[in-house]
Amino acid sequence: MSTIEPDDAPINYIGRTHAWYSALGYDNPYQYVRFDAVPFAPLHTALSACRVALLTTAAPYQPDRGDQGAGAPYNAAAKFFAVYSGDVSHDHDLRVSHVAVDRAHLSDDPSCWFPLPALRRAVASGRIGGLTARFHGVPTNRSQRHTLGVDAPEVLARCQADGTDAAVLVANCPVCHQTLSLVARSLEAAGIPTVVMGAALDIVEACGVARFLFSDVPLGNAAGLPFDVASQDATLALALRMLDTATGPRTTVWNPLKWPGAPGWRRDYFNLAGLTAEDLARERHLNDQLKDVAQGVRDAALPSIA
Repeated sequence: MSTIEPDDAPINYIGRTHAWYSALGYDNPYQYVRFDAVPFAPLHTALSACRVALLTTAAPYQPDRGDQGAGAPYNAAAKFFAVYSGDVSHDHDLRVSHVAVDRAHLSDDPSCWFPLPALRRAVASGRIGGLTARFHGVPTNRSQRHTLGVDAPEVLARCQADGTDAAVLVANCPVCHQTLSLVARSLEAAGIPTVVMGAALDIVEACGVARFLFSDVPLGNAAGLPFDVASQDATLALALRMLDTATGPRTTVWNPLKWPGAPGWRRDYFNLAGLTAEDLARERHLNDQLKDVAQGVRDAALPSIA
C-alpha cells in the first residue's frame, strides 16, 4: 500500500506520512511548507565566545497527564501549545511521547533529544562561550501561520532578550522538523545564526534552513545515540562546527553516526504492510480520538484562537 525506501536510504517522511493517513481514509494530506529563498546569518562572534541558545520541541513531564515514557503511545493530553522557557542551570524532565516520534526505537535517555548536558560539556571545554540563561520550548503547531505569526516571533523576542549569539534547534517528530525550520528561518532573518539538528531530511530541506545537521537515525535521536555520551558530544560538535564553517544557506552536513540496531529499522515507521481493513479502521478511530483530545488541550491553552 506504500513504497518503503531501501534500507540504506533516508526515510521519505512526507511520502510515508501521506500514505499512512490516506490509508486511514483522510483525503486532505498535510501540506508541508516549501521555500526557495533561505535567510542566512553569518557568525559574527568567535564560537568560543558565543552565548548559545537551545531550542527544543520536547515537553515538560506532566505527571497528571498519563504515561509519557519512551514506550508510551502517542499522548495527546501531554502536548503543549505555547512557547515556554526553562533555566539552563537546572536539570529538566522533558519527554517526547506526545509527538509522532519513532517510539519503537526511542530510549529513556533524554540526551538524545535534549542535549543540555552535551552543551554544558561544550562550555566546560571552551568550545562555546556559554549558554543563554534559558532554553526555549517551541510547540509543534500544525498551523504554519500560527508558527510564523505567533510562536516564531515569541521565540525571537526571548532569544534577543537573552543576548543570544547563536542557536541550536533539536527536532523530533515530522511536524517538529517543520516547526523548528520555520523558527530557524525567523532567527536567521533577524541576524541570529542557527543550526537545526534532525532526522527528517526531506522536511527540513523542503522548508529550507541555513544549516542542517542530518542524522540518519530514528526520530527522537537527533542529538546522539542512547546512553552514548561520546556520540552525543560528537554530534553536537558537528552542529557547532557548522556555525563556524557554513558560508551560505542550505548547508546540510550528514552525520556519519550509524544506528546500532538492525538495518531494517527504517521500514518500521508508518509501515502499512500487513495491516488489514480492521487494523486501519482501528487506527483511524484512535487517531480521531487523539485529535479531539489535542484540540481540547489547544483550546484551553489558546482560548483566543480556539
